[in-house]
Amino acid sequence: MSSRSSSATAGRKTLRQRLAGTSINLFYLPAIILLVLFLLYPLISGFAISLYSWDGYNPEKIFVGLTNYMTILRDRNFLTTLINTLIYGIGSTILQQVLGLGLALMLNARIKGRNLMRAIIYLPALISAVIMGTMYYFIFQYQQGALNAILVWLGLDRVVWFENSTNAVIIILLVNSLQYVGTSMIIYLAGLQGMDQSVVEAASLDGASGWKMFWNITMPGLAPAFTTSVVLNLIGGLKLFDVIKVLTGGGPGYSTNSVSTYISIQYFDNQNAGYASAIGVVLFVLIAIVTTLMNKGLDKLNWES
Repeated sequence: MSSRSSSATAGRKTLRQRLAGTSINLFYLPAIILLVLFLLYPLISGFAISLYSWDGYNPEKIFVGLTNYMTILRDRNFLTTLINTLIYGIGSTILQQVLGLGLALMLNARIKGRNLMRAIIYLPALISAVIMGTMYYFIFQYQQGALNAILVWLGLDRVVWFENSTNAVIIILLVNSLQYVGTSMIIYLAGLQGMDQSVVEAASLDGASGWKMFWNITMPGLAPAFTTSVVLNLIGGLKLFDVIKVLTGGGPGYSTNSVSTYISIQYFDNQNAGYASAIGVVLFVLIAIVTTLMNKGLDKLNWES
């Protein structure tokens, strides 16, 4: 009888040893389920749809293989949207870093009303991009826009701000950058306030100031914040959608479309779901490549050299 109880006890111990850590691993399960449902499944499903000619509504699909991807290579409109996407992504990232870091340095100093100024600058980031786009639309509108009203009041002629693609792309770039510059500012402020002040004080005692202090002390301390801000801004710029739809609708022609807006045109307007899915896969790969290269470049950057 005792031998049976001892063997049962040993069996329970062995079972406990096998299950050790399992309860912790089970905590990963909700995250894994969400990852599969909202990332892996849409990605695999999108790639599968890209292999078909489909209008997005009828149950019948025609398998065409990689034809949609070959069409992308010959699509001049896609090339235009790809160039625009890179301009929106890289351009807004640069602007937001310069403005965000400058504002963070200014508002990190002990000046009167700095908390109010921080809130005002960050507020646009909390507002929907559609609402911000609508606000700027009424600023740049030809007939009743606020900007043209000021020009008329000054005795000048009205300007058709979205008449050509160059002006329109620049305006979209500026609107997107101004809306989210507050996000970069907050990230840099957190980095500045988390820096080791003893290092800054030691550098000041050693005579470091101005540009030397900024490049040799401040920027190395802000390296994690810089990496975070750049990656977030870059991804946001590369998938820009709302502001373009509201301000220009992608026009004139296809000249201000991003890849994201071009996908919606192909799917909903042209009812070409297979081609839209192929473009979506290309956009995913583009963002993954650019982000990976950016991370590697930032990792190799040595601020202290």
